[in-house]
Amino acid sequence: MNKYLLFFLFSFLFFLSKAQVKQDSTNTLEKVTDRKELKKQQTEKDSLELGTKMVREIPVQEIAVDTAVTGEPLKRYPEADDFDEKLLNELYNNDLYDYMYNELVQMDYSETVKQTLPTDTLKARLAAINETTPFQIDYNPVLEKLINKKLSYQRVYMERLMTLSDYYFPLFEPYLDQYDIPLEMKYLAVVESALDPRIKSRVGATGLWQFMFTTGRSFDLEVNSYVDERMDPIKSTQAACKFMRSLYNIYGDWDLVLAAYNSGPGNVNKAIRRSGGYKNYWNIRPYLPRETAGYVPAFQAMMYLFKYAPEHGFQPQQTLYKTIATDTISIKRMISLEHVAQFTDQDLEVIQFHNPSYKLDIIPVVDGRSYNLRLPIRDAAKFVSNEDAVYAFAKAEFEKIEKPIPELLKAESRTVYRVKTGDYLGKIANRYGVRVSQIKRWNSLRSNNLRIGQRLYIHSRNPATSSSSESTEAPSTYQIKSGDSLWKIANKYGISIASIRKMNPTISDDLKIGATLKLK
Repeated sequence: MNKYLLFFLFSFLFFLSKAQVKQDSTNTLEKVTDRKELKKQQTEKDSLELGTKMVREIPVQEIAVDTAVTGEPLKRYPEADDFDEKLLNELYNNDLYDYMYNELVQMDYSETVKQTLPTDTLKARLAAINETTPFQIDYNPVLEKLINKKLSYQRVYMERLMTLSDYYFPLFEPYLDQYDIPLEMKYLAVVESALDPRIKSRVGATGLWQFMFTTGRSFDLEVNSYVDERMDPIKSTQAACKFMRSLYNIYGDWDLVLAAYNSGPGNVNKAIRRSGGYKNYWNIRPYLPRETAGYVPAFQAMMYLFKYAPEHGFQPQQTLYKTIATDTISIKRMISLEHVAQFTDQDLEVIQFHNPSYKLDIIPVVDGRSYNLRLPIRDAAKFVSNEDAVYAFAKAEFEKIEKPIPELLKAESRTVYRVKTGDYLGKIANRYGVRVSQIKRWNSLRSNNLRIGQRLYIHSRNPATSSSSESTEAPSTYQIKSGDSLWKIANKYGISIASIRKMNPTISDDLKIGATLKLK
């Protein structure tokens, strides 16, 4: 009798505990659901406050949440949220990059776009392109809408891209040919980075070919505190060619290579399976990530617009810089790009343009590594002819910076600068001895555009001398004195060396004391 009593007692306790577990799990699920709903509502609220449009993301597998930890309301730190917003602004600090990225990720293919190009004409031109390229260029409504949109608005951006292409395409093409890759792949860099070697995406992909950190390392692109070779036009192009060749060895189809380059081979393979085994890009497109779905059409649109630019009235300017008109120098001692600019009497922006991979504008010297400086031919000749003097000058300048100069130590407050007529970021940066990227970061600027009267906050390296230089307006003419150089004159009056050369076309690098320069 006691055994039966014990059996019923244990049975009762077992069912009671099972019911309690079921109830607890139900409550836990409700907490998770409530928290997810709360997070969704908060995100929608934040997006409305910021005036941004929510972007639908690809669903990922849910991870179990420990409600014992997350059951309480999440803490929020407004200052940290502000830092995040500034970080995003810095990541999207290029208006040309925005122009390309918006088409890839945020274009609404259901919207109505003004048709500026007759469909029959487009079909005929696409067929002509298709006959000359290994890519499958067929007419489709998605491509037509994208091309018409590019033709309908912000045409100046296309012209700026075409101007930059005069510098970068001749650099890309020999390497594409070396690795037996279609020359049309040069348009991939337009889509990836808007031909900005220093651009960084929201997820950290960097440079002309948008390499992630780990992918770059796997193709021998060095990244350290001084150097990011993902930003080096030549080294990153070689790495991109190796990567594209390896992808072609997998797929044997250049359209799929494009998709895999953007989203990774894993996503392409999953899209092939989900489509039922199709291997044509347009058949697997619905199963690719959203960004990749707009990627190949954007590439084909760029190919069309560049090939038929004259027919559509695009008039890009001639680039001031030509790859063929530059030379490289192997650096033997640490030197700053600013030192090079001073010594060669060249604008710092020009030196930076040719050497985008040096993150701090300093070229280091490391055993076992070779770092090069690229300069316009005339400046390269001046550098090589006076190499010992250049390095001695750089060493003396570094020693000055390393000393605890009182003027630098007491100048901790920021400077407020009001934009005037004729100002641009490079000019202001040069005046205060800082970089354009720093001014953009301090002021959360997403582009290089300025408006008259706009306030800029600047944390200058030499604030004590900045205020005096700000008040010094450039005279109409200037008489050259002993010790003058174009760099010193430009710095003194906050103008560029290029503008001095333009106003004085017959001037040589050897300034004559007593000669008169036009500055306005």
